[in-house]
Amino acid sequence: MKGIIGKKIGMTSVFSADGRQTACTIIEAGPCVVTQVKTKDTDGYNAVQLGFGDKTEKHTIAAEKNHFAKANTPAKKVSKEFRDYSLEKALGETITVDIFAEGEKVDVVGITKGKGFQGVVKRHGFAGVGQQSHGQHDRQRAPGSLGNSSDAARVMKGMKMAGRMGTDRVKLKGLKVVKIFAEKNYILVSGSVPGHIGSIVYILK
Repeated sequence: MKGIIGKKIGMTSVFSADGRQTACTIIEAGPCVVTQVKTKDTDGYNAVQLGFGDKTEKHTIAAEKNHFAKANTPAKKVSKEFRDYSLEKALGETITVDIFAEGEKVDVVGITKGKGFQGVVKRHGFAGVGQQSHGQHDRQRAPGSLGNSSDAARVMKGMKMAGRMGTDRVKLKGLKVVKIFAEKNYILVSGSVPGHIGSIVYILK
């Protein structure tokens, strides 16, 4: 497996030679620094830790400074461990978007946008009751009955109800790498990617 840490920049469209339009997400992928290398002998498994985005010295604790100093790099905002990394990288080396190629398929992991506390219509797609009638007291978007006639008088586990929506970790598989701009560290992947603009995402192959 190979991967890199990135930041969602926004969305755009790319047109192919035959005029087909593809919606793409722009991700600033790297450059990332190898901040730790784990092996089976020392840690029990093989992994590579990457760091992305410099952290200000004001917000860096001493333990972080000492950890990143081993890789001869400033403290990083984001650290992510990739298990069984297929690329042979040494401590302190830099990984860029060049590890990917146009046309290949990748997986993208991100955190979805937070929606706050939402009702069942928005959260689960309930249809509501339709047109309001006489004597009805604002029940268009209500969830309806929650009880169970054949069991105990309680709400069963897993019942779809109102609650907090969003901020879920989501992995999208099989997104195509449409274009790579190595000079800007930009990678364009087909379709949408979870998260708001500026959120951290992980691109995996």
